[in-house]
Amino acid sequence: MPRIAYFGPTGTFTEMALAKLESSGAFDAPVERVAAQSQGAALELIRSGDVDGAVVPIESSVEGSISATLDSLAIGPRLQIVAETELEVSFTILARTGTELADVRLLAAYPVAGAQVRMWVARHLPNVEIYTSTSNAAAAEDVVAGHADAAVSTALAGERLGLVALASGVADVEHAITRFVLVTQPRVAPAPTGADRTSIVLELLNEPGSLMRAFAEFATRGIDLTRIESRPTRTGMGTYRFYLDCVGHIDDTAVAEALKALHRTARIRFLGSWPATSATGTPPPSDEAAAEWLIQLRKGVADL
Repeated sequence: MPRIAYFGPTGTFTEMALAKLESSGAFDAPVERVAAQSQGAALELIRSGDVDGAVVPIESSVEGSISATLDSLAIGPRLQIVAETELEVSFTILARTGTELADVRLLAAYPVAGAQVRMWVARHLPNVEIYTSTSNAAAAEDVVAGHADAAVSTALAGERLGLVALASGVADVEHAITRFVLVTQPRVAPAPTGADRTSIVLELLNEPGSLMRAFAEFATRGIDLTRIESRPTRTGMGTYRFYLDCVGHIDDTAVAEALKALHRTARIRFLGSWPATSATGTPPPSDEAAAEWLIQLRKGVADL
């Protein structure tokens, strides 16, 4: 039985994403779920060999990329993303039985969740103080422990902990989406589907034009970049890593050529190629006609 870690404790959106991956057939057998205290902790369980994979959040349509996940993927032995799923995210305000919304003075919230409901909180709980929790499910546990009056959490956490919902479907932005990825030890990438995503981390020479030259490797080959982000390396002021997502697969000729070109001049970490849950851009151009033309040239065919 595969052991799969997830950003816990039980009742988080990440556990729901793991359940969705299970139901979609991402695993060959039923899995044993292993809760981890953070995204980094879940990924370290893969590196230590304690689990076979991990599901972690990587991007929110409201708050952008999840920096804790990106940093953990960039540092340490290489891991690889092999699948993804998306969840539409809204929150439930949970409290102990007998608590009314007007009674709430201390609200537990995971920072990413708190940022997605800040306008709702300002409107309905203008005088509340925020208690920082380590995850959405942990916020519910903090209510049970008496650390807070209510929590920004999930309905699943409320059901499992016996809490009541003071409000449901709470979100500042309707139809907010969070993307989650399944990460494993490095392996052969899933076969290309024609609707794939490839992700890399770049560390470039600190010299004029290095970033532009890196982008040009994609642009000249017609590769659609769908995410460009920088994060500090934490080794000194002004030093950054660049996280790039593009449409396409490492088995696509254009993507493979771009990766080879980047490898000549930069430190590149391949995070994976995998089927995208939703279409995000234009697939790279096919090279079949050009490849056939080259074959004919090598055969000495005239008038091509």
